[in-house]
Amino acid sequence: MNSSAKRIFLPLGAGLLGAVFLTAVYLGIVSLAESPSHALELFWQDKAFVIPITLGFGTQVGLYTLLKKGLYMPVPVPAGGATTAAGGGMSTMAMVACCAHHVTDVLPLVGLTAAATFLANWKIPFMVVGLLTNLIGIAVMIRTILKARQQATAHLAVVEASA
Repeated sequence: MNSSAKRIFLPLGAGLLGAVFLTAVYLGIVSLAESPSHALELFWQDKAFVIPITLGFGTQVGLYTLLKKGLYMPVPVPAGGATTAAGGGMSTMAMVACCAHHVTDVLPLVGLTAAATFLANWKIPFMVVGLLTNLIGIAVMIRTILKARQQATAHLAVVEASA
């Protein structure tokens, strides 16, 4: 795979895998607690939050891959000193916030009815936090990419001017 294709397809593939993984976690948790048909029904019911959270998570995974591999750097600049993102923590928080309310299906089985009721009542706020966390993570990584790219371009211009 040439460098241009790698710059595009590696982050896209990683982002797609991240989105698929989060969807599988979501559907898996609900399927284990209830049934696969209930999982699909709940996915469709919560689609206004679940789809954006999933897409945001996939975007974060793609951006993180871009940062980690140094693929955002101008072509003549080696990726050796590439900045890594702090977005992994944001992604994890978003995933936990997204799926936390599904624990309510299992908690009564283990005698934690009060906790199940609390999480069920706070389902939408958990999902809003997950979505906001995704947006913050994406913004942090885009800012990091732009800043590092500007610095690398400026450094490259200085090196070319002195040559």
